[in-house]
Amino acid sequence: MKRPKILVVGGGFAGLECVHRLERRLSPDEAEIALVAPFSYQLYLPLLPHVASGVLNPQAVAVPLRRVLHRTVVIPGGAIGVDAEAKAVVIRKINEEVIAERYDYLVLAPGSVTRTFDIPGLIEYGRGMKTLAEAAFIRDHVIAQLDLAAASTDEAERASRLQFVVVGGGYAGTETAACLQRLTTAAVERYPRLDPGLIKWHLIDVAPKLMPELGDKLGLKALEILRGRGVEVSLKTSVAKVTEETVTFTDGRELPCRTLIWTAGVVASPLVGTLGTDTVRGRLVVDAEMAVPGLDGVFALGDAAAVPDLAKGGDAICPPTAQHSMRQGRVAAENVTAALRGGPLRPYRHKDLGLVVDLGGTDAVSKPLGIPLSGLPAQIVARGYHLGAMRTLTARFRVSALWFLNAVAGDDFVRTGFLAGRPATLRTFEMTNSYLTPEQVRAHTRALRSVA
Repeated sequence: MKRPKILVVGGGFAGLECVHRLERRLSPDEAEIALVAPFSYQLYLPLLPHVASGVLNPQAVAVPLRRVLHRTVVIPGGAIGVDAEAKAVVIRKINEEVIAERYDYLVLAPGSVTRTFDIPGLIEYGRGMKTLAEAAFIRDHVIAQLDLAAASTDEAERASRLQFVVVGGGYAGTETAACLQRLTTAAVERYPRLDPGLIKWHLIDVAPKLMPELGDKLGLKALEILRGRGVEVSLKTSVAKVTEETVTFTDGRELPCRTLIWTAGVVASPLVGTLGTDTVRGRLVVDAEMAVPGLDGVFALGDAAAVPDLAKGGDAICPPTAQHSMRQGRVAAENVTAALRGGPLRPYRHKDLGLVVDLGGTDAVSKPLGIPLSGLPAQIVARGYHLGAMRTLTARFRVSALWFLNAVAGDDFVRTGFLAGRPATLRTFEMTNSYLTPEQVRAHTRALRSVA
């Protein structure tokens, strides 16, 4: 008898948690499990600022899928379309071969991509912080600006290379600005020809408050820490225009600048648009059990799904955080198992564990279980949370060892030449041009079926 096939799209927090739980809940005879993932690792996204600042190496935050999974078939590629009527997913494998993978149950956890706006020059000159390659590139790029500034005798060029702009006052932007500012402050001591006063970091956001989720007290504390380090924080401000050598703000200021790091939010993966079903704020509409209404055997979760937030009630949906994604992955696995066995599904309901923001060194603000903390106690909570959330003991040990080494030995300032001379745009790293329209998806599945 042919086993039902469960196809999970996405190897992030939600997808990997779901597959891992499915392996534990289902016997090999009950179902075949396959995971579609463009990379052979799960990225621990919250620690990307530590990779960008060189505190951690890229391997430390990349947990190999095959170390965690034991009988799941990993399909190396990206899902570029879903044909729910044919119960097939169109996949472009890493060797560029396009296939249609059939399923009986589909779990969509493709995550999100960087949200951009129609700002002149943003796509060409903005850099994201959503992928491991982007974090590694940004580290190289920032150190290269110091090297190039030190080599230049042109004062205008120096000024443009030593100003850095981070857009987005959420967790990613705040931590990125804090960690990289700490890196350049330490690095400049090794550059006798550079005036430390010329190096300037700017953090801007359209919101009136920095990280409003933390509450006024901790938000103000984070603002105080950043400004105390010399980071210029501009709220109620955004970017009007970007060129290779300048950034213009909406308040009229034009800065000489060759580094714009864009972290102004995320949107669901473009894969969502290939289904042709309802969305909320760009995320797939699902019920409390994470099933997609009207699509047989299809579940969606994580950043790509508008999962109702039953704890808040009303029309609230769960925010796109790792905390929610991991928990939703477990519940989705239970619901797929229940659907396969003919049992009842259960809704996703959560209890908030709090928030942690690591600002580098001993600086942090945290709110575990609603308790506001700052300084070293907050840093201990933040790093303890990250270690607990990492998938394997190997990853925890590696990250702990690198944190300790950095605390004892300090920073290194090595430029590896990563992607030197190649395009390094948001579209390059996040491959947002790869997806199909619903009509193209159906055409692909029909063509592939006829060949088969």
